[in-house]
Amino acid sequence: MTHKEILRKVEWKYLKTLTFKEMLIENNLTIPWFIISLTLAYYEHYIFALPFSTFFFLTGLRQVHNGFHNSLGTNKFLTWFSLYINSILMMVSIHAVKFNHIRHHKYCLTDEDYEGKSAGMTWYGAILYGPIHIFLIHKVTLQLGNKDYKRNVILELISIIIFAALVFYFRVDFLIYHIIVMVIGEFLMAFFAVWTVHHDTHDSPEMARTQRTGWKNKITFSMFYHLEHHLFPAVPTIKLPELAKRIDKAIPEIEKKQTF
Repeated sequence: MTHKEILRKVEWKYLKTLTFKEMLIENNLTIPWFIISLTLAYYEHYIFALPFSTFFFLTGLRQVHNGFHNSLGTNKFLTWFSLYINSILMMVSIHAVKFNHIRHHKYCLTDEDYEGKSAGMTWYGAILYGPIHIFLIHKVTLQLGNKDYKRNVILELISIIIFAALVFYFRVDFLIYHIIVMVIGEFLMAFFAVWTVHHDTHDSPEMARTQRTGWKNKITFSMFYHLEHHLFPAVPTIKLPELAKRIDKAIPEIEKKQTF
């Protein structure tokens, strides 16, 4: 079954629209995790802060990922601002990630897909490749991106450098902790955001892996409904559980390789 046939068989278009409540959730999901993690780190409870930092990173990924596909329910400026602020908080140019992610959907797992390079590696190879992955997505965007992408990447990188320089110069320990954890998270992106959802799918790149176990999707904030996302990238993350049910009902025979 082709992608176009799948699009015709599944009722999905109204799922693109967020209610006001859903818009508030998608745009503020990171806040409680961020506040709790920094509060615990401020009082030097770094071990206890770590899981909250992890959930901040994960919800930050969900937020910017929706922003990539204009699925936050906000206007152009607020979507841009969300990507910019998260660039500083997550220690990476989010517009560089966006540029490569959009190419990932267009050239999925081909030589032109720089985001997807680690999908063909071993799991440990993808982990080791992580720092190269982060460097590459910035390099590719500055080489191939249009002037708007290049301007945004440069602005975000300068802002990150200024933020980090001030934090380390004034030795703000709880923010030093935050920066270190975020950098480690970025280095693991080639494994968690690419390898886990795309390994062994090169024969049918659009048929990414998915995660259908309820409790696993709850603790990962629905970020591993990746088959569903690749088939219907305009659907916001909050709607993916419903989309998964509709796919199963309309096309029960569709192959669903598990993420983990």
